[in-house]
Amino acid sequence: MGEWVAAIDCGTNAVRMLVSRPGVGGRPTEVVRLLELTRLGEGVDESRQFAPQALARTFAAVDTYAGVLRGYPEVGRVRFVATSATRDVANRDELFSGVEARLGVRPEVIPGTEEAGLSFAGAIASHATPEPVLVVDVGGGSTELVTGTTAGIERAVSLNVGCVRLRERYLRSEPPTPAETAEAAGFTAGLLDGSGIDFGAVASWIGVGGTATTLACIQQRLPVYDRSRVDGASLEVGELRDLSDRLGASTREQIMAMADVHPVRADVIGAGALISAAVAERVGAPMLVSEADILDGIVALLLARPAS
Repeated sequence: MGEWVAAIDCGTNAVRMLVSRPGVGGRPTEVVRLLELTRLGEGVDESRQFAPQALARTFAAVDTYAGVLRGYPEVGRVRFVATSATRDVANRDELFSGVEARLGVRPEVIPGTEEAGLSFAGAIASHATPEPVLVVDVGGGSTELVTGTTAGIERAVSLNVGCVRLRERYLRSEPPTPAETAEAAGFTAGLLDGSGIDFGAVASWIGVGGTATTLACIQQRLPVYDRSRVDGASLEVGELRDLSDRLGASTREQIMAMADVHPVRADVIGAGALISAAVAERVGAPMLVSEADILDGIVALLLARPAS
């Protein structure tokens, strides 16, 4: 059957793991996919340090994943990647040492362009859409934008704005005031318009990651998160604009009453919706939501490369 592999993505808001094995035609077959919301990036934008409580939450998630991996002795290789929040802090060695002690794997801090490329690979392998396609991952600390086709990536950009960063920097009230929202929207617009992405040339776009999937869950008012209904869902431009307005005017408790939204995600999904709606307005097309993302890209590469 071949060696199994595992990918772990440590982001600003969540730590996620995907275990896969070789499938038919060499394509990865998912064994288990897990998510723990840890808010590792809590306060990072201001302090440039991982907070002790954020590290504790993250290490608890890594302990859980280490236990899961012990139940899959077929897993031969594990790749642990760290993204936006970890690029910006002075004490990241605390994270690295803690993860290595628990998993026996040294984390890699990957640049935003590599993060974007991995998300692109995972998304287009799972969904066929008109090309050129734009893949967007609104993370906690950054937003990755990648354009290309099945033949390859044309442009990859990592913007220094994500749902946690935007929330902590501008949307500090609950719910945010109109002035805060306007300032956040202006900041986001400036980054998107200066990104070098030709949004008008895009034929379709795919949203990946927790922001996109949570928006699909809320739009469908799912009382329990259902991956089969989220993956492949389509959100029109107007629906994203309405979601941004509605979530931006709601408290965390009100958002949690709309659908199955975790409290940690409910704090920042309004900011994520604002960014997503801004992209939608520039593309002028619906967002296709994909459950496949950076994790799928990582396992595909691991399975394609023989163990050294």
